[in-house]
Amino acid sequence: MLTHLSIRHFTLVDQLDLDLRPGMTAITGETGAGKSIVLDALGQTLGDRADGQRVRAGARKADIHATFDTQRIPAARQWLEAQELLQEDAPSECLLRRVITAEGRSKAFINGHPVTLQQLRTLGEMLIDIHSQHEHQSLLRKETHRHLLDEYAGQSELAGKVRQAYRHWQTCKRDFEALRDNAEEVSARYQLLSYQVQELEQLDLKEGELDELEAEQRSLAHAEDILRASHELSALCGDDDQGLSVLMHRALHLLRDMPEKSAALQEAEQLLTSAQIQVDEAQREVEHHIDGFNLDPERLREVEERLSAIYDVARKHRIGPEQLPQLFADLGDELAQLQGGDERLDELEQQMQAAEADYRKAASSLSKARQSASSKLAKAVNQQLSDLAMPNARLEVSLAPLEDKPGPQGLEEVEFIISTNPGQPARSLNKVASGGELSRVSLAIQVVTARTSAIPTLVFDEVDVGIGGATGDVVGRLLRQLGEGGQVLCVTHLAQVASKSHQHLQVTKTAKKQSAESTLVTLEGEQKIEEIARMLGGMKVTEQSLAHAREMVTEGAA
Repeated sequence: MLTHLSIRHFTLVDQLDLDLRPGMTAITGETGAGKSIVLDALGQTLGDRADGQRVRAGARKADIHATFDTQRIPAARQWLEAQELLQEDAPSECLLRRVITAEGRSKAFINGHPVTLQQLRTLGEMLIDIHSQHEHQSLLRKETHRHLLDEYAGQSELAGKVRQAYRHWQTCKRDFEALRDNAEEVSARYQLLSYQVQELEQLDLKEGELDELEAEQRSLAHAEDILRASHELSALCGDDDQGLSVLMHRALHLLRDMPEKSAALQEAEQLLTSAQIQVDEAQREVEHHIDGFNLDPERLREVEERLSAIYDVARKHRIGPEQLPQLFADLGDELAQLQGGDERLDELEQQMQAAEADYRKAASSLSKARQSASSKLAKAVNQQLSDLAMPNARLEVSLAPLEDKPGPQGLEEVEFIISTNPGQPARSLNKVASGGELSRVSLAIQVVTARTSAIPTLVFDEVDVGIGGATGDVVGRLLRQLGEGGQVLCVTHLAQVASKSHQHLQVTKTAKKQSAESTLVTLEGEQKIEEIARMLGGMKVTEQSLAHAREMVTEGAA
């Protein structure tokens, strides 16, 4: 439940810290005082669209915190844990925060961690169920009827499984029909791939082979020049008259015959000795190369033919020759998927049939649950309608089979239909109920469905508009009963409703020359009685209205 709400610089509120308790909390105040500001601020922490104009004039940003106790909401705690947002030191406490700048930008936080608005909304739907005075507009939509019935039947999870099963069935169906309807194209593609894979298989290009062939081709193409240069190099090293080896030998002989050698000459002798050894080794390596060198024009032709075949296939596929091994693997995988076209078609058909069977099984279970719950829901709503001064109204839950057109929502179309006068057939809500009647029908449905809600905090924002007198007394009693089992926040203008509350909050607006400010205070004892009297008699509070208010508060507590 909601335990604390902190509001800073939001619309007419400069600073507000509010502790909330279980039970029914009434929020009252004069028209225009800002009774709905608290709920608007709360909506921001639940992911409502940010609006920079809601930032208090003169302030840079609005900052709103809402603290919840999730001890009775295991789904919320599981979600927080899965998102790694659970507080280890206080796992049952959850803090939502929303910061809105005057420019309209906003940031959202859960337990101090930045989150997306979608995450905020997802969690918010588990924490609070808000019923507004305009909710009866959504009551005109059939999808709202279906959602309410499934929730009342406790089958929201099954309804989700039906939607998932339908999507899987349709995916399998599309795959089957695509393969069936494109059999000729698939066959042509298969033939093309078979030829291409066979050609690449015959080419049998190994990894790294291309580089080796290109290097060998360059070597064979310049073989004669290399051999000629090698002979010249061997002669330069080993010529008996002017070869490098002979000349170095002479140089060393001169150095060794010197009677006295300086350090520089000694170093020169060591370097020439080393150089002579290296020249001799170089000559041996060159002669070794010449002995093993083979002029092979036939091998050159083979290498060039192999390279030409590789380049031709690469050009055909418009890729580099080094990409051919990967192309061979990719085409082979695609060919494997297309092999056995008839067998694949049979497999897809079996998958489609199995998916349809799973869907119809789940949808049939949902239909039975809807059938069972529909009469109970209608009976409960009709009882509330009778208490709300609509004794002749009869709500029915229509379950119209979809015949051969099942959908993601199940095998039937759910619609609430109503008859407001005896002898009239039940028809759609928007064709029968007036605005005032629709408001009461909406309230009756909200009260009935709220009793089965797993969400412990329920918010009612002026759902009693257009209701008064004894009917208002019934509304107050119903809301108090709901509060007994959880937490109810109710913005109301009816004294009959406010008098039934466990906690009473009053909103007042103070106007100054250049600004206005709304404040909220908790009313206890005589303060609550005076506010109820004001709601009964207007600005002038009399002894009679005070007595009446005191009697209403006493009866409400009883």
